[in-house]
Amino acid sequence: MSKRKGIILAGGSGTRLYPITLAVSKQLMPIYDKPMIYYPLSTLIQAGISEIMVITTPIDMPMFRNLLGDGSRFGVKLSYAVQPKPEGLAQALIIAEDFLAGQASALILGDNLFHGAELTRDLLAAGEKIEGATIFAYQVNNPHRYGVVEFNGHDTAISIEEKPENPKSSFAVTGLYFYDEHAPTYAQSITPSERGELEITDLNKIYLGKGNLSVKRLHSGTTWLDTGTPDSMMQAAQFVQVLERRQGIRISCPEAAAFKQGWISASELKKLAAPLEKSGYGKYLLQLAAHEI
Repeated sequence: MSKRKGIILAGGSGTRLYPITLAVSKQLMPIYDKPMIYYPLSTLIQAGISEIMVITTPIDMPMFRNLLGDGSRFGVKLSYAVQPKPEGLAQALIIAEDFLAGQASALILGDNLFHGAELTRDLLAAGEKIEGATIFAYQVNNPHRYGVVEFNGHDTAISIEEKPENPKSSFAVTGLYFYDEHAPTYAQSITPSERGELEITDLNKIYLGKGNLSVKRLHSGTTWLDTGTPDSMMQAAQFVQVLERRQGIRISCPEAAAFKQGWISASELKKLAAPLEKSGYGKYLLQLAAHEI
């Protein structure tokens, strides 16, 4: 179990998904067979992180509490905080400062999906790094939409730009960031961008300038999807559907991830699955508890 604490940023107004997000947070919407927030929550559990803060809007917080509770059924301890306005991803570190209490953190965006055979290894390696920050890069065909990492001939990151018109590489920074205990202090030193936000790229640049930023290229067998548009939500749902139907599994189930960590027992998993047994999700959890597949 990691001493590092987790943060899921599930705020924002979801304007790119209007009108479907006018009444509900996008992170509560389904990606195939489960709520979107189950995917980042499962990733943090997979990283061995058991203390997690969900940061969301004042309006949406009661719905997240209703869905996730105190986290005990996932074998974790969940707490909640409010981001009144979408004033930048780096603001999450400031909001969570008291929660972190001087400990290292892993920040994941609530609309990001990660899956892959090598993912656990990469997560654990990032979590073991005591000083500095670790971020992940993923090759995309539309890098201008993201923060972009430039590498030198030795595969060392030398620059990061936020949504550049002329990207210096095709490697985008994913929405998963591992930081040491200094992140909240560094975040407070950032000047808001032209759009009035504390940019996560600027926080990463601070670590880069100090020579304390590791950029890990995700393994070619790992999938990263962000789900901020109707098209990307549909693509993510199709990816999950194809994978689960072909392999007969369920991916990014927090209960299953916690069970595999040994945080909940087989008998506890059966109790959790019982109210869900009419769904494929519940049947999978019961099968997992019975056979430890």
